[in-house]
Amino acid sequence: MDKLKCECGHVNPEGTVLCESCGKPVEENQHIDGNDQSKLLNMRYDGTARRSQTYNRSIVDKTWNFFSSVKVGVWLIVIALLASGLGTIYPQEMYIPAEAENRDPAIFYEDWYGLTGKIYYQLGLHNLYSSWWYMILIALIGISLVICSIDRFVPLYRALKNQRPKRHSIFLSRQRLFSETKTVTDKEMNHFITNLKKQRYKIVNENGNILAEKNRFSRWGPYVNHIGLIIVLLAALLRMTPFLFLDDYVWVREGEQKVIPGTHGDYYIENKRFLLELYDENDERFQAAMEKKGEIVHKNYQTDAIIYKVKNEGVVGSEPELEKVIESSIQMNKPLKFDGYTLYQSGYQQNEFSNMTFKVYRTDDENQNSLGEVTIDLTSPEKTYELDNGIRLQVSQYYPDYVLENGEPRSVSKFPRNPAFVFNLFPPDSSEAEISFVGIGKNIDAMGENEYKLGIVDFNMHYVSGLTVRRDYTLPFFIVGAAIFMIGVIQGMYWQHRRIWVNPNGEGIMLAAHTNKNWFGLKKDIEKAIANTNIHMVIDQEEIEKEIEKDKDKA
Repeated sequence: MDKLKCECGHVNPEGTVLCESCGKPVEENQHIDGNDQSKLLNMRYDGTARRSQTYNRSIVDKTWNFFSSVKVGVWLIVIALLASGLGTIYPQEMYIPAEAENRDPAIFYEDWYGLTGKIYYQLGLHNLYSSWWYMILIALIGISLVICSIDRFVPLYRALKNQRPKRHSIFLSRQRLFSETKTVTDKEMNHFITNLKKQRYKIVNENGNILAEKNRFSRWGPYVNHIGLIIVLLAALLRMTPFLFLDDYVWVREGEQKVIPGTHGDYYIENKRFLLELYDENDERFQAAMEKKGEIVHKNYQTDAIIYKVKNEGVVGSEPELEKVIESSIQMNKPLKFDGYTLYQSGYQQNEFSNMTFKVYRTDDENQNSLGEVTIDLTSPEKTYELDNGIRLQVSQYYPDYVLENGEPRSVSKFPRNPAFVFNLFPPDSSEAEISFVGIGKNIDAMGENEYKLGIVDFNMHYVSGLTVRRDYTLPFFIVGAAIFMIGVIQGMYWQHRRIWVNPNGEGIMLAAHTNKNWFGLKKDIEKAIANTNIHMVIDQEEIEKEIEKDKDKA
């Protein structure tokens, strides 16, 4: 790396715009500063060399320079926002509605949204936020933030750490706020310094050269922002790890005991009862809401549940020994929490059959007197049932959710919402089976030669509760990251880094000042400090330059 020696004797690294010691512009690097000798100085990082503007030789240099660009970072964020927007066009796979007939993503998106839904699925947008390319995009934003921060933090830290009260006359005269006073007494200088101290300026005096500074910490606000954003991005990536984040769904029928997904088989849930409450349609208080919605309004969804923990797994294949952990109700907006897991009431299904009772009677019996009855559990029907009179029923086909498509029977789901059976009925002491098709409102004898018929005597129905299972250990990371980000915003928004240089010039002084923002406030500070003295008020040279440019344009 080349070195550039200033006339003051200080050796500056290549790429330095203003001498780190005296502040005089380095003529060899005026192209980096973008200003000629007649214009105001660019005080960003006090002219200290940035790595991205110094090295451009190796592939590492080029990669560093690419990610250190603010434009690249902004474009990465814009692309991430557009991609995130695409993921909201249709619901993500985990949020496929429970009422969908087929929740298989390959079928659901085309059935519900047509051609656009099919394209949406084939492009992989149904799992956008966990896709590899989206994760890479988030990681690239994080890399850009880190490199941008380091590329600017290091030169700024070096510049602020090495500040000196004595500055070159060119450095002072080319500041935005500048004035020169021919004669200043010691009493006036002491009065000036005392007033600056009253305004909480930190004074450094080096052989009569004064540097008054306050609110330096505000310069680190953007970097604190970046730290907060990086933590938030890391938290977003950590949500992809099952150990730190779980978001699953489970359907539990009334009276059913089921393992809770995502708990590695350690926890079970039992649905004791599902409660659905509606607002009274005759209550005048809710008439407007019901008329607006056009249907009855639900008051409460509630699952009375028991959570069990596996105490002893026992022999492989045997039922595990369970220990009750908690018994409580799960309601909308009132989840159940246990051992880091949270269960939310997310949905329900009604009118699902739990069991059906069939009777057998003779075809020629007009009174349909029962020869025997059998009750079938519709969630797990057995293959064969035997009646006391010797009649044997064999379940040949079972359609939990029966429909007839193109003349062929099929089930649109595995849930018993419209159960139908094909039975093989074996009369007593007979190996010849009679075939019957029985369902809701259906009792078909295909050949019309059966001696026996089956009829539905009774049935029971139940609710099915839909619960979201969630565990999120990344939330504290998001909270910490957001808090740090807000601290950075406040730090950089409500305070300004203000510096005032006073250097002797014969019997008088040269006065210059700089701030990263709120120049009006800095001028007010100086005005208060020089009150009752002969020190000249600073002139805003940028306004003078603007007036000159306007005059040139008019000419």
